[in-house]
Amino acid sequence: MHRTPTNPPLILSFTIIVVTSFFRGGALQQPGGGACWPSERAALLSFKKGITSDPGNLLSSWRGWDCCSWRGVSCSNRTGHVLKLHLANPDPDIDSRTNHAESYILAGEISPSLLSLQHLEYLDLSMNYLGGGRGETGSPMPRFLGSMENLRYLNLSGIQFAGSVPPELGNLSKLQYLDLSATVDTVDDLTLFRNLPMLQYLTLSQIDLSLIVDWPQKINMIPSLRALDLSYCQLQRADQSLPYLNLTKLEKLNLYENDFNHTITSCWFWKATSIKFLSLGQTSLFGQLNDALENMTSLQALDLSRWQTSEKVTDHYYTLQMIGNLKNLCSLQILDLSYSYKSGDITAFMESLPQCAWGELQELHLSGNSFTGALPHLIGHFTSLRTLELDGNSLGGRLPPALGNCTRLSTLHIRSNHLNGSVPIEIGVLSKLTSLDLSYNQLSGVITKEHFKGLTSLKELGLSYNNDLKVTVEDGWLPPFRLEYGVLASCQIGPRFPAWLQQQASIIYLDISRTGVKDKIPDWFWHTFSEAKYLYMSGNELTGNLPAHLGDMALVHLNLSSNNLTGPVQTFPRNVGMLDLSFNSFSGTLPLSLEAPVLNVLLLFSNKIGGSIPESMCNLPLLSDLDISSNLLEGGIPRCFATMQLDFLLLSNNSLAGSFPTVLRNSTNLKMLDLSWNKLSGRLPTWIGELTGLSFLRLGHNMFSGNIPLEILNLSSLQFLDLSSNNLSGAVPWHLEKLTGMTTLMGNRQDISSIPLGYIRGNGENDISIDEQFEEVFLVITKGQKLKYSKGLDYFVSIDLSENSLSGEIPSNITSLDALINLNLSSNHLRGRIPNKIGALNALESLDLSENRLSGEIPPSLSNLTSLSYMNLSYNNLSGRIPSGRQLDTLSADNPSMMYIGNTGLCGPPLETKCSGNGSTISGNGTGYKQENEPLPFYIGLVLGLVVGLWIVFCAMLFKKTWRIAYFKLFDQFCNTIHVYVVLACASRLARNTVVE
Repeated sequence: MHRTPTNPPLILSFTIIVVTSFFRGGALQQPGGGACWPSERAALLSFKKGITSDPGNLLSSWRGWDCCSWRGVSCSNRTGHVLKLHLANPDPDIDSRTNHAESYILAGEISPSLLSLQHLEYLDLSMNYLGGGRGETGSPMPRFLGSMENLRYLNLSGIQFAGSVPPELGNLSKLQYLDLSATVDTVDDLTLFRNLPMLQYLTLSQIDLSLIVDWPQKINMIPSLRALDLSYCQLQRADQSLPYLNLTKLEKLNLYENDFNHTITSCWFWKATSIKFLSLGQTSLFGQLNDALENMTSLQALDLSRWQTSEKVTDHYYTLQMIGNLKNLCSLQILDLSYSYKSGDITAFMESLPQCAWGELQELHLSGNSFTGALPHLIGHFTSLRTLELDGNSLGGRLPPALGNCTRLSTLHIRSNHLNGSVPIEIGVLSKLTSLDLSYNQLSGVITKEHFKGLTSLKELGLSYNNDLKVTVEDGWLPPFRLEYGVLASCQIGPRFPAWLQQQASIIYLDISRTGVKDKIPDWFWHTFSEAKYLYMSGNELTGNLPAHLGDMALVHLNLSSNNLTGPVQTFPRNVGMLDLSFNSFSGTLPLSLEAPVLNVLLLFSNKIGGSIPESMCNLPLLSDLDISSNLLEGGIPRCFATMQLDFLLLSNNSLAGSFPTVLRNSTNLKMLDLSWNKLSGRLPTWIGELTGLSFLRLGHNMFSGNIPLEILNLSSLQFLDLSSNNLSGAVPWHLEKLTGMTTLMGNRQDISSIPLGYIRGNGENDISIDEQFEEVFLVITKGQKLKYSKGLDYFVSIDLSENSLSGEIPSNITSLDALINLNLSSNHLRGRIPNKIGALNALESLDLSENRLSGEIPPSLSNLTSLSYMNLSYNNLSGRIPSGRQLDTLSADNPSMMYIGNTGLCGPPLETKCSGNGSTISGNGTGYKQENEPLPFYIGLVLGLVVGLWIVFCAMLFKKTWRIAYFKLFDQFCNTIHVYVVLACASRLARNTVVE
């Protein structure tokens, strides 16, 4: 039988191929496996064990045999090795908008098991808490990362390690991309990066490099660099000279937010003509841009925002000259000059832009520059524009119809200017427009459906606070857009509730405050906007009830104040942080069960809510501002309030009874406490002085009695004190100088007039953001009348102790409270003189000392009060000449004598009573309507004078015998004369009676 000869080399080769394919194909893996290597799967599972928190379930898919199918893991299709591990925070910017970023953040430590991923080329763990735990920064950056020699991409930004970058990182010779922004505290030596010969992208943003003076020389040792980001690094200088530039490939240089503070002409980077992106915003550079800018012909993006062309020059000369230096930048696509110049004509500016770049320019940022004039028609030549920002200038005139030629516009922001006239209908052809903000101008006219006809991409619309802008569309209109942010406050969109909102189910933020809507809130509204986060509908005449499913809505802020809403308040939105239902007609009682764990501000004042304050209020752990004043509440404050940390508590104008609430003793965070206009009684506690954070204390119109506790002087931050209309007695506390919150030494006072909500979407200039505030309104008795105060209450420094039974003198050191605007001590029993230095109260606008028992002259220093607009000294015992002064002579112009009526001893203008040469009254026909008893010192002096006089006569007779004899002889004669007169008178009367009979 013929045998085929064998070929051993061929058989061996075939065997090797089969075995290799066997192993590579995963034949030795566990059953059910895929292309994942067991050792690498084990390494990933070990990494997972080091993660202590995963609220977003990023690693929930890390189970089973095939690790290549796990979330964030990518493997080679050929070998099965793990090549990529991407576990970055899915949305690192979400925190600035919704504060829910922590829902997605990993926490824990980076396990050394990653070293087993020997083929790993890409590692992104950015924006997680992997430096030792959630919010901790105790662990240094792992040194073993320097042994992952195949890495080409490494992003550890935002992890917040402690210490510096380990030198072992310089061993990653294949690394091309490195992002360490906000990763460590500092970098000790930049030379470690020169060992990375393939490094093209380096980001060290938000790392302190202030101690590295020669940083340009160190960076110059990395010739492979294409992009360098050193923003927010506290660099001190950029004027070092480089004899030879190695950075010939550098295309992107970001030096934003450093403090160079030297001339821009001396900077080293002008030699790097390959740069395409250059950011020098907020670097404190000054002077003129040098001619080297003309050679930067590769520039596509130039950021000079928040930059100063000169320390002294404010006109637009340097602006135009700088633009002239851009004439060769024909590739320019992005120009950011926001917040850089103080003045200039917008037309001249636009004409000076390099004409060769008009058709190339895509982004033009000019916000905050005080540009004047009207936006020119030549804007229509910038046909490639995608972003045009002109917020915060002084532009006037009309919007040019030529804007319709900028068909690529995505963002158009001309907020906070002086634009007038109507909105051009050509706006409606900008089909790519996603964000339009024309708020805070003087626009007028009517916006119709034609203005919106082609805005199919619109997501953000801002038309609020213009002169007289109306949005008029028919009820059946179907808008072509789906808004996410609609800011229409003060635009007239009523009186009917806008039906087109029913198609805007994607709304996140809606503000239709003060829009003239006089209608019932339709039922569909609450369902359409069930996922909305921010709703502002105040200042209309809306009617209806709150929906039963309000607790299930996604609302974070809800403002329905100043409407005509009725019915009970049954629940709060579960995720709400700010809730304002004030100035409505809600009734019933407060809900006995509340589930709003993040509620921070609750305003329910000026409604018809009755019953008592429920203990469910204590189930709001983050509540800091509570105002349920001007309702029908009864009873007291629940005991559980002792555990709450409130900043603002306003319960005025109810029917609360009992003593001063002891549950507030531990409320040391309180800044504002208003319990006025209730039925509280008893003494004010001495521990009130422990509430040292108080700036506003209002307890007037109750039934408190006893003395004003001296401990109230411990409230050094106090700037508003109202104890009026109680039954308080005793003296006004001395040492009022301890109330430094009422002096100019206090400086900037904290704003207690409103509760700011801040920007909804962060502070970025590209956002449509409204600084919405929930305002408190207070009635303050000043200048003889009740006045409303809201904004500016932080500057209203006041003491009101009127309508009590206080006695004694006015403390002389009250004149040290030189920030006082209102001082009211009327209707008490105060005696003594008005303090001579009362003229030191420079800020005083209202002074009321009427209906007391004050005596003496009116201090001449009153004429120094140049801000005084109201004064009442009536019904006292004041005497002497009335002082004159420019300000005093203008008070109560209609009937100035009423300020002094009831003081019969006063003389001089404006009274008709004239004064003698020494200032005393010589005639008077002024009539007092209120008589007071003579002052006590008069009677004391009378008695002392009589006693002293008699004692002098007695002593004289005691030591002078002749005087004694003469005195007694005279006394005997006087007695005899009286005796004879009495006897004769009695005899005469007796004789007349006898004759009559």
